[in-house]
Amino acid sequence: MGVNLNGVLLAIDAGNSKTDVAVLAQDGTVLGAARGGGFQPPVVGVETAVDTVAEIVGRAWAEAGGAGLPPTFAHVAACLANADLPVEETALQAELLRRGWSRSARVHNDTFAILRAGLDEPRGVAVVCGAGINCVGMTPDGRTARFPAIGKISGDWGGGSGMAEEALWFAARAEDGRGEPSELARALPAHFGLETMYALIEALHLGLVPFERRHELTPVLFRVSADGDPVALSLVHRLAEEVVALSAVALGRLGLLEEEAPVMLGGSVLAARHPQLEERIRELLAERAPKAVIGFVTAPPVLGAGLLALDEVAAGPEAAARLREHYGA
Repeated sequence: MGVNLNGVLLAIDAGNSKTDVAVLAQDGTVLGAARGGGFQPPVVGVETAVDTVAEIVGRAWAEAGGAGLPPTFAHVAACLANADLPVEETALQAELLRRGWSRSARVHNDTFAILRAGLDEPRGVAVVCGAGINCVGMTPDGRTARFPAIGKISGDWGGGSGMAEEALWFAARAEDGRGEPSELARALPAHFGLETMYALIEALHLGLVPFERRHELTPVLFRVSADGDPVALSLVHRLAEEVVALSAVALGRLGLLEEEAPVMLGGSVLAARHPQLEERIRELLAERAPKAVIGFVTAPPVLGAGLLALDEVAAGPEAAARLREHYGA
């Protein structure tokens, strides 16, 4: 089929584990889409990471009916994992522009895609808790609030990986007597078919249980907490405190603490809607930001990248509604 190249937009959501790309018309119609692997410039370098995205862009363009290399898009909205600092955004934006995809390209941290996907207008705060934890906020006049979100060196605590590490720490100490007794000492090794924390520690240390499988322990932590274990519950409550601290600070930076404003929660840990976690978040947020309105984001983040692209060209609410309908949001 023929494709009208006039005003075609490119939306990219590139996470650590997968990348989604959509080619959009300015009326919000999705002309083509494609998915590929994760985006990890700290591991492979900026150029190689963008090479991976380029292959996915090519497939999305082909699905849209284009031939050969992708055209010069009217705008590229790229929401990218590991774009945590302005210097990283600048390097990634320069690489995107070097590819010649567009004279207009804007790089956002991938958390902004989740925020925009959950909002009808670019106004509010989002906290994302998946493997890691991050928070961003934005207002229609272009102001943003964000955190480095690099890990402990930037003051972060939580995320699925961090929760699993904490659970292991408390379970090890519960078994050897240095810490408070906890069902975690039995439940964590049992998840891997082992009988003791000592056996699990050995298996992790020797690589018999691969490092990447540690994230499987986060749901175990929540299950043990739901069964009434005080140590596990303390970790769930601490995560709630971190979510609320991030939200309240971001709202304050944007001047939204004293008015009704959305706080969108996303990522695998928060989207799972664990009752103890959600209840505690609501309690604490009511104290620190009583006018905040909690919502949950389940739409695919590439929707948010697409909405940011439409915002850039002032496409209007009808185009946004058409894009949301395409993604079932």
